[in-house]
Amino acid sequence: MSTDAREPQAIYEADSSFIDTLNKYRERILSVCTEHLHKPVRVHTTHGQHHEGIIVHIDAYHIYLQLPPGHSRALIPGPYGYPPYNPYYNNVILPLALFDLLAISLLL
Repeated sequence: MSTDAREPQAIYEADSSFIDTLNKYRERILSVCTEHLHKPVRVHTTHGQHHEGIIVHIDAYHIYLQLPPGHSRALIPGPYGYPPYNPYYNNVILPLALFDLLAISLLL
């Protein structure tokens, strides 16, 4: 049996200064989100979207916004999905990647 033990060819490798910049950005946004945990905010993403909600959780890669009732990004099934559609359900959480965040505004 012949085993061809070639190393995989890298097609992309991030520059170390780029990685350092990303890690600094992540630490900064984690700090801001931690400071404003359980407060109403408006979040703008690098994709041009904006969402309003309350920051309810933060981990190393995401923030989690609790959206207001009836929000168009609600991630619950429609009237024929499982579980059955409940118009009174209002505990919708939207996870957002830290690296997609452009701005966070505190809503007073």
